[in-house]
Amino acid sequence: MKLKQLESLLGSLQQFDRPKIELEQYPTGPHIASRLLYTAENSFGDLSDKVVADFGCGCGTLGLAAGLLGAEHVTGFDIDQESIEIATSNADELDLDIDFVQCDIRNLTLSDRHIDTVVMNPPFGTRKKGADMEFLSVALKVASRAVYSLHKTSTRDHIRRTALREYNASSAEVLCELRFDVPQLYKFHKKKEVDVAVDLWRFIPTSNQGRHL
Repeated sequence: MKLKQLESLLGSLQQFDRPKIELEQYPTGPHIASRLLYTAENSFGDLSDKVVADFGCGCGTLGLAAGLLGAEHVTGFDIDQESIEIATSNADELDLDIDFVQCDIRNLTLSDRHIDTVVMNPPFGTRKKGADMEFLSVALKVASRAVYSLHKTSTRDHIRRTALREYNASSAEVLCELRFDVPQLYKFHKKKEVDVAVDLWRFIPTSNQGRHL
């Protein structure tokens, strides 16, 4: 599948009807989502025939993109039931067989389930400090191959240092810097939209050092 086709399909997905600010719910735009997943597959082969998890899946954009790019199986995890319902509807529209599980990522235990690759657009931690790092910590515990994640560019040094020293990462690489379009979703938003500089990261868990470089 070509990048433009993937972006077009993701652009047709239903997004949040009533986003919840306490969960920092912002839709992952088709431009960023398509490039994240396209890079994961075409540069590193981390999706096709792999078991993929989408953490904080929201309306399912990243997980659905992984399915479109040939993942063997995809599971989306989110704490919000409304998001799960929208994601399930989106999967049906694309005729993709994807599992969605309502749970708190912080309490996730997957000892009985193998996961190759985690993809995620975690909360940036602006409402709840450290929320982004909680997601990253769990992702690096359960992924056997790689973790792809979006984080504010302003946190780059902290992300790299913490991932390598505390979170089981053998490699932490910024693949590119992107502009995350934050639309005017909430009452406190004064502008119609704001662009936030974000980094697309690829992390490799320590147990895989040298295996998938």
